[in-house]
Amino acid sequence: MYFKRPIDFILSLLGLIVIFPLFVFFSFLLILSHKGSPLYIQERPGKNEKIFWLIKFKTMNDSCDIYGALLPDIQRLTIIGRFMRSLSLDELPQIINVLMGDMSLIGPRPLLVSYLPLYKGEQERRHEIRPGMTGLAAVNGRNLLSWEEKFDLDVWYVDNLNFFIDVKIFYLTLAKLFKREGINASNNEATTPFLGSDV
Repeated sequence: MYFKRPIDFILSLLGLIVIFPLFVFFSFLLILSHKGSPLYIQERPGKNEKIFWLIKFKTMNDSCDIYGALLPDIQRLTIIGRFMRSLSLDELPQIINVLMGDMSLIGPRPLLVSYLPLYKGEQERRHEIRPGMTGLAAVNGRNLLSWEEKFDLDVWYVDNLNFFIDVKIFYLTLAKLFKREGINASNNEATTPFLGSDV
């Protein structure tokens, strides 16, 4: 894999040093806005389906209804949270996951643990490598694609992984961020939950 892990480690370490002031700044804003932890931590499947703790900035508060149940996501998404999602700034803490070896800078996006039993056929092969902060599906209309199209791109990436493809994906990710084109949906990681496939 063309020394992918050493490159991930070096770049994530340098990146963490560079963005540390930004990390502190947004953490402070989120603590004030959400009156609690600025981080959202959730179990996700990594390489070979090994479970790890994904780290993101928390973009929603913990507001509940009169019965103690969390309000819908759209009602809990804060102004600062919406802004951070629009620029994918909520993803920045995942650089810690890259540094720790749970993730790569580039690879299939880590999805929910609950999706694992739903994959069929080749779809499971997306877990043959480390998940990434960005990936092929993310730069090809991520939230406009069907789940099957996303998984097809993930498996294609697994089969064709090389340095030049990673460089291209990295460049396209930066371009989309500057253009503010949908790396993330406005409210959710994906437009609809994955319920299984007929393939």
